[in-house]
Amino acid sequence: MWIGERPIPSSFMSRLAGTVPFIFRIKEVRIGTNMKNLRKYGKAPFNIAVIHGGPGAPGEMAPVARELSSVRSVLEPLQTAATLEEQIGELKDILQKNGDLPVTLIGWSWGAWLSFIFAAQFPAFVEKLILVGSGPYEEKYALNIMEDRLSRLSKEEKAEALSLLKTLSNPVIKDKNTAMARLGELISKADSYNPLPYKSEIIECQYNIYQSVWEKASKLRRSGKLIELGKKIQCPVVAIQGDYDPHPSEGVKGPLSRILKDFRFILLENCGHQPWIERSLKDRFYNILKSELKT
Repeated sequence: MWIGERPIPSSFMSRLAGTVPFIFRIKEVRIGTNMKNLRKYGKAPFNIAVIHGGPGAPGEMAPVARELSSVRSVLEPLQTAATLEEQIGELKDILQKNGDLPVTLIGWSWGAWLSFIFAAQFPAFVEKLILVGSGPYEEKYALNIMEDRLSRLSKEEKAEALSLLKTLSNPVIKDKNTAMARLGELISKADSYNPLPYKSEIIECQYNIYQSVWEKASKLRRSGKLIELGKKIQCPVVAIQGDYDPHPSEGVKGPLSRILKDFRFILLENCGHQPWIERSLKDRFYNILKSELKT
């Protein structure tokens, strides 16, 4: 899940995303306050990590981790920290203790931004950066994201989404995780071009984490500091974006091509925000990822 757009004024908020060989092994994860912050697929060494979206939606990169574990061992960090700075520190700690540094980070949606920021702060940790379905890196490209999403929903779904957005912006309502989860379902439908049947693997929607982390991240973009971080990134960067993704590709390709030293952009036609659930693009997406992991 992710939002990746402007913070909600008073009525809008953003997005809340084969055979496994014998080496596949998944570490148990507990839900809620006791949730662990890492799942492992395969055996050491681990030099690939997939970074989920949200913020506050851990677990949704599990299908990608499982697929890639057919060729390489994979770490799936689960961000449990409540602030942007703490999530960066949490990721650093996980990679330091479990990764074979430097690693390739595959960040999806919000996870693309988190990986981008992390690679800027800790360049020695990252060998390659793969950004999938990233949000735009400059504010001007984020103005119509939610409006575009709502326009893809039915009249009834749009009304429900607007009601959920009001719930999430209401300070009187304390428990907003259920509303966030349902809004995520509606947005996921709007974000998909021609999806295969799939079941969300989000462990738990955590609105408090979303609100705290996104507030700081959105300020970084508004100030121009987010894209400026790209000057500190030393590794190759590849961005993969679907042309049906409401996060506009020009908001990723344009800013990153200007700021990064080693950058490539791959546009997938007839593809939404989650390429691995798209009926006609799933296999091509995985082939691209596996090819990128060889270089």
